[in-house]
Amino acid sequence: MVSHSDSSQHPGTVLRKRFMGPHGLDVETLAADLGLPVNRLEDVLAGQRSITADMALRLARYFGTSPLYWMNLQSRFDLHVTGKVLAQEIERDVRPRLTRDVA
Repeated sequence: MVSHSDSSQHPGTVLRKRFMGPHGLDVETLAADLGLPVNRLEDVLAGQRSITADMALRLARYFGTSPLYWMNLQSRFDLHVTGKVLAQEIERDVRPRLTRDVA
């Protein structure tokens, strides 16, 4: 299950802190075990790349989690970041349906 505190953390941070650290994994070992290029995993860990469906499937198999765990981490993070950036614009531009029905 994804916790609310994870929604503001990039999935790469969660991967490093909750999975790599406790298992003593370095980026080269994990990338090799996942069958991924080291630079792709480094980019995820640095918060510069998103977790893709392919990576979610690989991480799920490797760590015994579900692919949805990883995709949910990414979705929650994306919504958190986008919401912060676009909140005022969306509030200004989008008129809720209920407001129109009442008027």
